[in-house]
Amino acid sequence: MSAVDELERGRALSARGAWLDAHAALTSADRSSALHGADVERLATSAYMLGRLEEYVDAMARAHQFYLDAGAAPRAARCAFWAGMSLLLAGEMGRGSGWIGRALRLVDSECVEQGYLRLPEAFRCQTQGDYEAGAAVAADAVAIAQRFGDRDLFALAVHAQGTMLIHRGRILDGVALLDEAMVAVTSGEVSPIPSGMVYCGVILACRAAYAPGRAREWTAALTRWCESQPDMVAFTGRCHVHRAEVRQLEGAWADALEEARRAADLATRGNHRSALAEAAYLQGEVHRLRGAFLEAEDGYRRAREHGREPQPGLALLRLAQGDGQAAAAAIRRVLAETTEPAERLGRLPACAEIMLAVGDLDEARRAADELDALSRGRDTALLRTIAAQTRGAVDLAAGDATRALPQLRRAWNDWEELEAPYEAARVRLLLGTACRELGDHDAAALDLEAARQAFEALGAVPDVARVEALAGGEMRHGLTPRELEVLRLIAEGRTNRAIAEELVLSERTVERHLTNTFAKLGVSTRSAATAYAYEHRLP
Repeated sequence: MSAVDELERGRALSARGAWLDAHAALTSADRSSALHGADVERLATSAYMLGRLEEYVDAMARAHQFYLDAGAAPRAARCAFWAGMSLLLAGEMGRGSGWIGRALRLVDSECVEQGYLRLPEAFRCQTQGDYEAGAAVAADAVAIAQRFGDRDLFALAVHAQGTMLIHRGRILDGVALLDEAMVAVTSGEVSPIPSGMVYCGVILACRAAYAPGRAREWTAALTRWCESQPDMVAFTGRCHVHRAEVRQLEGAWADALEEARRAADLATRGNHRSALAEAAYLQGEVHRLRGAFLEAEDGYRRAREHGREPQPGLALLRLAQGDGQAAAAAIRRVLAETTEPAERLGRLPACAEIMLAVGDLDEARRAADELDALSRGRDTALLRTIAAQTRGAVDLAAGDATRALPQLRRAWNDWEELEAPYEAARVRLLLGTACRELGDHDAAALDLEAARQAFEALGAVPDVARVEALAGGEMRHGLTPRELEVLRLIAEGRTNRAIAEELVLSERTVERHLTNTFAKLGVSTRSAATAYAYEHRLP
């Protein structure tokens, strides 16, 4: 095949997202007759999408020089911007800053590249915690993108502006901008590399906004985008991290582990250190919840090695291992180092849980108070749920079960609506405890049994043990105390009416208890229930 044919083939393959074949064809054409301009950029893009960062930077440097020699300074500046931005995102601050500086020197007149070069400034404001300034800079970039009709810049800039607003506490405004960015990306208006950056950035921002519904929606869209380009390595590690997070929330922990392992493999191939760290942390979290403490420890260790603070997971692991003092010391240390409100929001619930476990009610209450204050400033449903759950747990520990119950009931309803079974079961455990404190032993037994069954279904071994220890003798074979009384009287040969009279219940209530008892014991007749009771010495 001639160099011209290879070039045309490479262009077509690149347009389809067939990155491996596109890279081969463009490389072949480049060997026969050196590529120029836009074709070098296509070769660079294929290298990037295959996870070959150094090759990408080298190709963009070639394109940069080509445009310089041709007198096209703005286009040369854009190539320098992309070389610098890719290095900055990979953590190579020196080389990345050098390329950005070179781009800035080339832009001395009004052009769309000025908008691109606003983005590093916006992200610098973000790292310094000045989100107001970052949002303003990103808004300037949005205006430039609209003026020049540049869809890539618009998606990048409006996503950056939304992210800044979310960190500033303006959740609704920020999420609206994220949605706008995603409409541009999902409609196919945006080039491959900016598309991947926006996909991943938007989902991360949805996490910061405590918007799990949006995160699920856009993670599904990112998955479809990745699957349409099976050769792609870039962005796929982060995609599988997001998928693992969704599966963990949904209670599909085996799937979450598999997604996290896949994320680690792809992040290693693509040299994506932050995705690698998140994948390790996620594995640590799921192993901790399942009671596989050695594996959890390894996950947190690997997360730390890749630059991710393994908290609050590691502190909660220490608590689960029975070392409350180590857990308390760890969570106090990390909160003392954390000034960013969004990060504190992620750690305060764990702080309250640990402090309650070690008996420091005052510190737990302070954590709940701060969580309430930060949640009010952001006004998202999920944050209100977490705050209500935490406040309910603190009130319950303080001996005020009456005050705790409405907050816990609301939190449980919210987690059920979100289809988050583990969190719902945790609240159900607190509800059972509160009901027992108020003397409603039937309701307590029902809630505790429901929590135990949910934990068993999830494989949450430590939580099953907690429920059983808390319940004492109240949950034998899943029967509530009242159901055990009914079973005892059934075994004595009593009729439903006689049982109702002795227990001061209606016959309808006795029938309901009997139906529940049959279902839990796996029997269908009174005689079978009687035999089961005698065999297992239940009455």
